[in-house]
Amino acid sequence: MALVRSARRAVRAHPVLSALAAIAVGVLIGVGLYLFQPWRLFTSSTLVEAAPSATQDAGAQTPAPSPPPGAAPSSSAPSESPGEPAAPTAPAAPRVLAQGAIISHEHASSGTVRVLELADGSRVLRFESLDTSDGPDLRVWLTDAPVLEGNPGWHVFDDGRYLDLGELKANHGDQNYPIPPEADLAQYTSVSVWCRRFAVSFGAAALAAP
Repeated sequence: MALVRSARRAVRAHPVLSALAAIAVGVLIGVGLYLFQPWRLFTSSTLVEAAPSATQDAGAQTPAPSPPPGAAPSSSAPSESPGEPAAPTAPAAPRVLAQGAIISHEHASSGTVRVLELADGSRVLRFESLDTSDGPDLRVWLTDAPVLEGNPGWHVFDDGRYLDLGELKANHGDQNYPIPPEADLAQYTSVSVWCRRFAVSFGAAALAAP
C-alpha cells in the first residue's frame, strides 16, 4: 500500500506524467473501439435483392423490305408490321449448382445459400432469408473447410483454400455475390459469413448438389 501511495504522489507531483497517462488511456480506448466496434451489437441492416437472371440474346431480326407501290403483298411477309420489334425473349431461369442451410457459429445465424449458374454461364452466390448479427469486417467466403457444429467449427475456414466474394452487404435479407469466372467451384464445399478482423465464423453452410 505504501508503494501505491508513493506512486500516486509521484504522478500528482508530475503533471506531465498525468497527461501522458491520460493520453495512453485514451489511445487504448480508441483502439478498443476501432477493433471491437461494440455499437454493432445494436445495429442492423436489411437488403432484399431480386434473384439474378441473364437474358438470352435471340439475335436481332431485320424486318422484310416493303413491297413496291401497287405490288401484292408476299405470302412470306411476317405478320408483324414493318419495323415492329420482335417480342423479347424471357430470361432463362438460373440453374442451381449447389445449396445449403446456414447454421450458427459465434452468432445466431440462419437462412439458405445457393450457387446459381445463369444463362450466360456466369455464377452467383445467393443468400436467401439471411439472418445473422452485424459485426466488424464481415466477409462472404467460399471455402474448402468442413462445416462443424459448435465452437470447433468457428475458426476453421481460413485453414485451407478460400475465395473472398466481398464485404457482407447486410446482415438480413436476400443478396447476390458474383463468383469470378475463373473460380473452380469443385474446390469449394462451404460458405461462411466470416469476421476477418477476429478470424471467426458468424455462420456457415455446407454446399451440396440439389
